[in-house]
Amino acid sequence: MKIRKGDTVIVIAGNDRGQTGTVQEVMHAKGRVVVEGVNLRWRHRKPTQQNPQGERIQTESAINASNVMFYDEKAKKGVRKRVAKES
Repeated sequence: MKIRKGDTVIVIAGNDRGQTGTVQEVMHAKGRVVVEGVNLRWRHRKPTQQNPQGERIQTESAINASNVMFYDEKAKKGVRKRVAKES
């Protein structure tokens, strides 16, 4: 997988198509990535002694790496990158 943590990507398929963000986590074994501000889901937390009310928080969920593409800020669109071959 060419995508690494910290890369800026654009989503090319799915409900969040067209959104951009930076990669926060890469799961190589599953072929998935977590992108900042994309694929938000509500998580419910049980009440605890520190937080007796409980809470709902929004977190990013992983999406398939094939649904993202590198984003070029200058061209304002997704681009393909080649990996340099080592000799």
